Amino acid sequence: MKSIVKLTLASVLALGTAYGALAQEFTKATVKKVDAKAKKVTLIHEELKSLDMPAMTMVFRVQDDAILEKLKEGANVEFVAERVNGKLTVTEVK
Repeated sequence: MKSIVKLTLASVLALGTAYGALAQEFTKATVKKVDAKAKKVTLIHEELKSLDMPAMTMVFRVQDDAILEKLKEGANVEFVAERVNGKLTVTEVK
């Protein structure tokens, strides 16, 4: 019986670790400019650890119109950026 409990706990820990590796890390930023027509946003962001990028102000693409609607100039947001087809793209916002 103890073996089953140990095996179950080991499985849960392994799954939790795998999920943590896949979970995206949100980064804090302030929206400086939104260009809805070009589907771009300028963000003053903290360090992007997942992209090995220091804090700076830069322009990102936004593919999803629903995300674009959440971005208002002057707003403080948390976002996830990824390389999509070689372009830095905002993929999530909260």
